[in-house]
Amino acid sequence: MTGPWLPQASCDAGCVDAGATTPGHRAMVAWRLAVRVVLALTLLSASPLIATPVPGRSRVQRSYCRLMLRCLGVRITVSGGPIRNLSGVLVVSGHVSWVDVFVIGAVMPGRFVAKSELISWPGLGLLARLMKVIPIERANLRRLPTVVDTVAARLRTGHTVIAFPEGTTWCGLAHGPFRPAMFQAAVDAGRPVQPLRLSYHHRDGRPSTTAAYIGDDTLLGSIRRLMAAPRTLVRVQVAALQLPGDDRRDLAVRCESAVRGDRARRAAGHALVA
Repeated sequence: MTGPWLPQASCDAGCVDAGATTPGHRAMVAWRLAVRVVLALTLLSASPLIATPVPGRSRVQRSYCRLMLRCLGVRITVSGGPIRNLSGVLVVSGHVSWVDVFVIGAVMPGRFVAKSELISWPGLGLLARLMKVIPIERANLRRLPTVVDTVAARLRTGHTVIAFPEGTTWCGLAHGPFRPAMFQAAVDAGRPVQPLRLSYHHRDGRPSTTAAYIGDDTLLGSIRRLMAAPRTLVRVQVAALQLPGDDRRDLAVRCESAVRGDRARRAAGHALVA
């Protein structure tokens, strides 16, 4: 099912940095890839630990996500405001890749709202089930209110819930508008929203699209591209906490402005980086 409400990104394979392919780099890339694959498979075998109900489980989840990012060749830095130890917070950010789940999980672990197909992905599907992902069928509008109600219920019981209001992934240079539907959960539950600004970079600081998962990309192709890259840096900026108010559209606008900064005043899509 498709319709005009279904989020569609203008990004395609042309946006993605495929990495070095010159003969001089191939041996190094192959070695780097082999080492990271072995480490990632070892870490996946220990994934049930993140679901173990022990004291300090959130610290275990953060550490696990950071280790998985290292296997993928990703490092993160955190800046901005303090991460408040509040219960029942809706966390939102822009959406570039499935890697966003690990990035946010390394900073503010919680229950993610993610596309239902994630549950069936090899390896990552198991992680999704262990992390109690709230599945959403983007092509089925009739089920959206049920998902919103589920998120509101989780917030009321003190859980942190992470959602991506763009509704689909973009390359990271371009972006889409924040859809207001998921913010209704914060309004209904009367719980605050924590916006996070995520940006991916090469080692030298230039913006990177290596982690982007867009167009006809495959999970295996995306993993290989990340693992073959020398290093990908993710900057996580903690924006100001937003009170829910009683208008989901106003809340969505405030959170998008907090996430985009100056970019929020420019047109969304590839025109903003032309």
